[in-house]
Amino acid sequence: MAASIIWHGHAAFQIAAPDCTILIDPFFTGNPSARTTAAEAGKPDLVLVTHLHDDHVGDAVDICKKSGAALGAVVGAAEVLQARGVPAAQIINGIGFNIGGTVRVKGVEITMTEAFHTSEAGAPAGYIIRLADGYTIHHAGDTGIFANMAVWGELYAVDLTLLPTGGLFTMDGRQAAQAAALLKARYAAPMHWGTFPVLAQDTSEFERELALRAPDCRPFLMEPGRTVPLPKA
Repeated sequence: MAASIIWHGHAAFQIAAPDCTILIDPFFTGNPSARTTAAEAGKPDLVLVTHLHDDHVGDAVDICKKSGAALGAVVGAAEVLQARGVPAAQIINGIGFNIGGTVRVKGVEITMTEAFHTSEAGAPAGYIIRLADGYTIHHAGDTGIFANMAVWGELYAVDLTLLPTGGLFTMDGRQAAQAAALLKARYAAPMHWGTFPVLAQDTSEFERELALRAPDCRPFLMEPGRTVPLPKA
């Protein structure tokens, strides 16, 4: 089985690898961009939450309770999610993990990265996900641009980065394009746009700026609800 990815709108993604299915920021209920429900998305092995804003926690607690999926979240946020109903036995490391830390779930390595944003508890985060075959996906979480992105780009060969481009609460298209350059990513997919009227409603700025600032990085534009193979050269 070839690995595939679905964008469920906003910052919600579903990655299906041969031995592990991952949901990131599973915001289905109340998400106007989602084309499926949490139940229709199937049974994940792992749920990753970047921070404790409702449009990112989404249906994570209910999904974990019903599926038995492992939950990955930063220490502090994991405690809150446990209090909301996620069984402690399903939380990675019992209490979560932290920025710079790496865990392994069913052959997939997940490294937590920093993000510059806010959160109800714990710290906002992103994730670098390395599949069993070495393919590397970076989910930035909600963040502004920061220089340390270049460090992650030096440490890991990022095949696909998922970057917020909506502005106001996160990077805009120009900043996200520069982030792709810092990360030295091969492909970049814009996210966190179009969901609500206050966000950017298209990706034109990101595409234009990416061509200028990261000409070796190809845009990877996704439609909500559509399953596509992971991009490869």
